[in-house]
Amino acid sequence: MLTLAGKHISDPRKMSPFARLLHDLRMRHGIRQGDLAKLLGHHQGYVSALEIGIKGPPPPEFVEKLISVLDLGADEQEELHEAVAASDRKMVIDAEAPTEVFWMLAALRERVPDLHPAQVRMIREIVELPDQLAQRTQEPITRLKRRRNTEAKM
Repeated sequence: MLTLAGKHISDPRKMSPFARLLHDLRMRHGIRQGDLAKLLGHHQGYVSALEIGIKGPPPPEFVEKLISVLDLGADEQEELHEAVAASDRKMVIDAEAPTEVFWMLAALRERVPDLHPAQVRMIREIVELPDQLAQRTQEPITRLKRRRNTEAKM
């Protein structure tokens, strides 16, 4: 069990990517939550709410200040920006999307709370399939040579 700001998180897998990364970054840099909050110019309660996922991902100004305060390298910055994007709880659907997209997302929204981890993995694999197929190197098709129809000598 993980304890953040006095609250028990029974399953760290149920934290948003940003909440988990913020906590991990703070631990890696050996800084207390209150001290980080002061350096960022925010109340400790806000940083705590971000860490346990009560608040959604922070605005870009907060992220840039966090990068500066913790002096994050390029890899950590990229990881942070990806976690912020992945933690966005809202989705905007293009008004001209096919009707079936709206129905699919409505069904998904209804069932998300009850999805089994295997279902989540399967859905992600389906969504990422075009990327995986594009990464495969296209092997040239080789033709098999036919044998001549000659009789074998005995």
